[in-house]
Amino acid sequence: MAKFKPLNENQLIMLPVSLQDQIVPGTLEHTISELVDKHLDLSVFDARYNNDETGARAIHPKILLKVVLLAYARGMISSRQIERACHENIIFIALSYGYAPDHSTIASFISSMQREVQTLFSDALLVCEGLGLLDGTHFSLDGVKLSANVSKEWSGTIKELEHKRDKLQEKLQRVMAEHAQADKIQSQTNSK
Repeated sequence: MAKFKPLNENQLIMLPVSLQDQIVPGTLEHTISELVDKHLDLSVFDARYNNDETGARAIHPKILLKVVLLAYARGMISSRQIERACHENIIFIALSYGYAPDHSTIASFISSMQREVQTLFSDALLVCEGLGLLDGTHFSLDGVKLSANVSKEWSGTIKELEHKRDKLQEKLQRVMAEHAQADKIQSQTNSK
């Protein structure tokens, strides 16, 4: 009978991982990826992130948007937490295509593009019901869960939907303000 010897901390096992296979259909991360890639107009970012003349190419805003939206859904409101997730969590690594944006890049994106991110986020939630992309998932923002089966809640007149979108934008604005505050506190702590 063969004996198996456990690995010690000096041994390393390398396994091939397909990042594309980590984004499983029917999950929140798949929904976010589909929305950002195929259903949202990201042209609001073009002027700011099209830097072909000087410096290195910026991380594409769709990558930053995907990562931030998933982070907010998972209760992460610090750029350093999001950066760490992009280094350690396979789902975040897959959503960021392995780029792992730096915390300062994430913080800059959120602080300088708040209005655009808020609008895209609320538009994304409104699109989910029509496309059926949230089947079997929940999305949570500011402690409020939005069920995938929200057809009654999200049906009605255009004016009612706009009112609900405005409420979502207010909630997101609070979360983004908390994010900026958390980044400020961490920055002050790290500079001491």
